[in-house]
Amino acid sequence: MISPVTIARGGEVSVSACPKHMTYGPCGGVRPDGVCETGELACPFVDRPLAVWGAGWAGGRAGGPAAPAGAAPGMRAIELAAALERGGVVVGDLPARPLDRESLRECAAILGGLDAVLSGDTPAHRVQFPPSYRATLIHDAGAVAWVGLNARDRNRVALEAELAALADLDVAAVHCVTGDHTYSGSRPDAAPVFDVDSTTLAWMARAQGLLVSVGETPVAPPAGERPRRVLSKERAGAGVCFIDHAGSVEAVVQFVERCRELGSEAAMIACVALVCDAGSLAVMDSFHVPALSPQARARILAAADPSQAGIDFAVELGRRLLDTGAVAGINLSGGPSPGGELAYAEALAQAAEELRR
Repeated sequence: MISPVTIARGGEVSVSACPKHMTYGPCGGVRPDGVCETGELACPFVDRPLAVWGAGWAGGRAGGPAAPAGAAPGMRAIELAAALERGGVVVGDLPARPLDRESLRECAAILGGLDAVLSGDTPAHRVQFPPSYRATLIHDAGAVAWVGLNARDRNRVALEAELAALADLDVAAVHCVTGDHTYSGSRPDAAPVFDVDSTTLAWMARAQGLLVSVGETPVAPPAGERPRRVLSKERAGAGVCFIDHAGSVEAVVQFVERCRELGSEAAMIACVALVCDAGSLAVMDSFHVPALSPQARARILAAADPSQAGIDFAVELGRRLLDTGAVAGINLSGGPSPGGELAYAEALAQAAEELRR
C-alpha cells in the first residue's frame, strides 16, 4: 500500500505514486487545491496530458482497446436504455442499513416506483453485502437494481466474477467507479486493491453485455479536462454518466455542452441532493464535493418540517435540471440518519413521485 507523500507545492510527482494506481486519472477525489484525497500528495495527473482510452497520449503510454461489442444486453438494461432515451428518468440512492437483509428489502420495496435504485458505496459503511447479492434482494423486493461496483475492494478476477453474476441477474445497469481510498471511510485498516480504475472497469462491464454508467465531477481539478474524461470512459464502454454535484443548474448545462462538443453521446444524469435532517446533511458533507449551498442548508434545517423542505428543494432543483433538456434523468442522492432508513426511503419515493407530475 502506498502511503500519502508530502511534497513541495509546485513539485512534480510520478503517476506511479498515485495511491489508487490510476491510469486514466485524475479521479474525482482531487481537492480544490490539487491535493489527493488521501492527504498531502499532489495529484500527479492534474498538470499532465490526459490519457484517453483508445488513443496514445503525450506521455507515450498507450490508451486502451476499443469498447467491446459485449454480450447481448438483458431486458432490464434494454428497458432502462429506452427510458433514458425518452428522458425524465428518476434514480434514487438505496438508503438501507448495511448487512441487513430486511432493511434492504423494505427500502427497495418503497422505491419500487423509481426507474431504478442505485446501490452504491458510502464512506460510513465500507463493509456491505456483495453487489450481486444486493441486486438479488432489490429485485426480490420489486425494484430495479442499478448496481455500484468499485475497484478499491476487489482485484480484476473478483470484479470479473461480480460482473458475470450481475449480467446473469439481468441488472438494469452497473455503475463503475474507482472508489474512494481506504484512508477515508469506516475501514482505514483495509488494504486498497485498485487493480484497475473506473475506465478499465467500464470496459470489463461492457464486455459482459451490461449497460454501464460512470461518474464525473465537473468542479474537481483539472475542471477543464473533466469532459474529456467522460469521452474517454464512453469510448471504453460507458453509456451513461452521472454528473456529480456541480453547484448550479448552469454549471451542469455548461458541462454537458462541453461533453457534447467533444463528441460524447452518453446519457447524462444529474445528481440532486436530498437532505431531510442534520443526519442526512452529515452524509452529504462526507462527499468530496459540497452538494448544498449555505443558503439551501439553512433553509432546510430551519424549516418547521425539514424533511418536507428537503423534498421541496430536491424537486425544485430536479425540475429545473430536467427542463433544460441537457440531462436524461435525475439521481436523488444522499443517505439517511442512523435509524432513519425507512423514513428516508419514503422521502425519496415522494420526491420521485412529485418530479414526475
